[in-house]
Amino acid sequence: MLHGMGSPEDLRRHEEADLRQIADELRAETINAVAATGGHLGAGLGVVELTVALHYVFNTPHDRLIWDVGHQAYPHKILTGRRRRMPTLRAAGGLSGFTKRDESEYDPFGAAHAATSISAALGMSVARDLRGENRNVIAVIGDGSMSAGMAFEALNNAGGMNCRLIVILNDNEMSIAPPVGAMSRYFSRLNSARAGRVSPDTGDQPARRPRPPGSVDEGVRRRGHGALFEDLGFHYIGPVDGHDLDELLPVLKSVRDSDTGPILVHVVTEKGKGYAPAEAAADKYHSVAKFDVATGQQAKAKANAPSYTKVFAECLVKEAAKDERIVAVTAAMPAGTGLDIFGKTFPARTFDVGIAEQHAVTFAAGLAAEGYKPFCAIYSTFLQRAYDQVVHDVALQSLPVRFAVDRAGLVGADGPTHAGSFDIAYLACLPNFVIMAAADESELAHMIATAVAIDDRPSAIRYPRGDGVGVALPTAGVPLEIGKGRIVREGHAVALLSLGPRLAECQKAASELAKLGLSTTIADARFAKPLDVDLILRLAREHEVLITIEEGSLGGFGSHVAQVLAENGRFDHGLKFRSMALPDRFLEQDTPTAMYAKAGLDAEGVVAKVLEALGCDLRAGQEIAPLDRPPQQQAPMRIVLAQPRGFCAGV
Repeated sequence: MLHGMGSPEDLRRHEEADLRQIADELRAETINAVAATGGHLGAGLGVVELTVALHYVFNTPHDRLIWDVGHQAYPHKILTGRRRRMPTLRAAGGLSGFTKRDESEYDPFGAAHAATSISAALGMSVARDLRGENRNVIAVIGDGSMSAGMAFEALNNAGGMNCRLIVILNDNEMSIAPPVGAMSRYFSRLNSARAGRVSPDTGDQPARRPRPPGSVDEGVRRRGHGALFEDLGFHYIGPVDGHDLDELLPVLKSVRDSDTGPILVHVVTEKGKGYAPAEAAADKYHSVAKFDVATGQQAKAKANAPSYTKVFAECLVKEAAKDERIVAVTAAMPAGTGLDIFGKTFPARTFDVGIAEQHAVTFAAGLAAEGYKPFCAIYSTFLQRAYDQVVHDVALQSLPVRFAVDRAGLVGADGPTHAGSFDIAYLACLPNFVIMAAADESELAHMIATAVAIDDRPSAIRYPRGDGVGVALPTAGVPLEIGKGRIVREGHAVALLSLGPRLAECQKAASELAKLGLSTTIADARFAKPLDVDLILRLAREHEVLITIEEGSLGGFGSHVAQVLAENGRFDHGLKFRSMALPDRFLEQDTPTAMYAKAGLDAEGVVAKVLEALGCDLRAGQEIAPLDRPPQQQAPMRIVLAQPRGFCAGV
C-alpha cells in the first residue's frame, strides 16, 4: 500500500482497516532506509503508528504538525512525498536528518534542538487566531524534551492564554540516554496507572477541569492523573497506547473536533519498536551507522586513533583519581560526551541533569562556588542554549567552571544545526575567560590538566568530533603555561598561526609552500584567550605574511589577533595579514572533509590564501618573488610641526 502513496492526502483515501498494514510497511521502509544511509532510527520506529494516525486524522499541511527535535521524523518524511529521496538522507545535497522548512511544506517549523515545538506551535496558534483562520496546530514532543525549561515556559504561556493548541507527549521513557529526574518519575507513575483505568462512575475524585467534548471514552482520561498539566491549564488525555491504532485514532479525532484548548494527549510508545536489534540495544538504536538489516550489525570503520571524546573522558578519570573535588556534569548526553566512562568509575561524582543546559551551567557554578572543580561537558551547539548562564552565573562571578566543549567545528552529516561554529566568538568576548583549543589528542590531555589547575576563573577546552590524529598520548597531562603558544615549524617568509585541529592542514600546506620556495613558520596558538601577544608580534615582525586559521565563525580567534596587531601598530609596516575562518553562512551537511574544503580551510585553501596575500596567481603563470630574508623594519616617520608666526583668520 505504501508504494502508491505520494502524500498524506493519499493516505487519507484509505479505510481505517488499512492503516495497520500501512504502518507495518512504513516501519520496514524506515529500517531499510536508515540501514543504507545511517542516521537516527530508534525514535522514528517508536512513532510509526502515531505518524500514520496524525496524518490520517489531521489535514496536513493545512493543519500544522511540528516535531520536536525532528530526529524521529523519518517516517513523516516518507509519508510526505520524500520517500524516493530517502537514499540521500544526511548526505551532501540530500534530505536533512531533521525537519527543515525549505525541504517540504509538511515541515512548518525546522528543528534539531530539543523543546522548541510547543513554543513554535503556540506562536502559530496565535497567528491563526489573529488572522481568523481555522486550522489545528499540533506539537509532538518527547518525554526527554520535557525536562527542558523551555517546554514548561511554553506550557505556562499556553495554559495562561487558553489558546487552542494540541500537544502530543510522546512518552517512550528515553531521550538519547534514559531520562532522569522527577518529571521522568512522574510520567512513569502515569504509565503505571494504565492497567487500572477507572470508568466514569468509579472513584470519588472529581475531574479538575471539564473533559474535552467529543467521543473519547472517559476511561482514556485518568481522573486525578495528569494533574500537573491540568493545573497548568491543559485538558489532559491519556495515557494512550501509541502503537494501538484502535485506541489512538478515536482519541485524535476527538481532540481534532474539540473547540477547547489547550489539550495535552499523553501517548506511550516504545523507542525502537518493531526491530528486534533496536529493542534489545541499550540506546534503542538512537543513532546508527549503516547496518545489516538481518542482523543489526553496524558497519563502523576501525579507528586508527582514539576519539577526542574518549581521550577527554579517560584523562578526566585520571585527574579525578588524584583530586576528589573533580565532578562532571552533562545535559542528557553521558555517552556523547564520554561522561558515561567517568560515571562508571565515579558514579557519585557524575551528574546527568537531563536536557537542561541552562540548569547544567548554573548547577556547575554552584558546585564551583563551594570549592568543587566541575567539568561541564556540553556540545558546542548546545552550549549556545545556556549563554546567559555562562555570562551571568559563571563569567561575571569568575567561578572556575571548566567547560568541555565537544563537537567544536563542523560535524558532517548532522549539518548546520549541530555545527560547533560559534563558541570561540561567544566565549572569547567574555572577560577573564581562558579558552583552549586542542590541535591533537596529546594537546587535549595537557589542556585537561591545565583546566584542573585553573581555580580562579572559568575555562573552556574545545575539541572536534571524531578520532584524533594518532599521536602518542602522555602518561599524564601536564598543565600548560596560560596564554602561551608553541612553534611547530620554523621558517621566515610566511607564518601560519593555527588554533585547534587545522594544524595538520597547516603542516600539509607548509610542505606545498616549500615547493614554491616559500619558507613557512607554523605556530600552534593553543589559547584563543588569553592570546600569546609576544608570539603574535614576533610572527608579525619576522614574516611578510601572517595568516590565522581556526575552525570557527567570523569574529573569533582571527579577529582578536587582528585587534592585537592593530593596537601594536603592526599594520603600519606592510604586514600582509589574513584571517581564515568559517564563511558567513550556514554550511549544509556533507562529510567533514568536504565541508572544510568548501570553507577553504584545508591545505589547498591555506596555500591559496598565502598566494592571494602575496598577490600571486599561479594559474596566470605569475612567478613568486623570492622572499629570502624577513622584511626589515623601517624607522618610523618623524613628523615635525612648524610653529605658526601669526594669526591666520579663516584658514
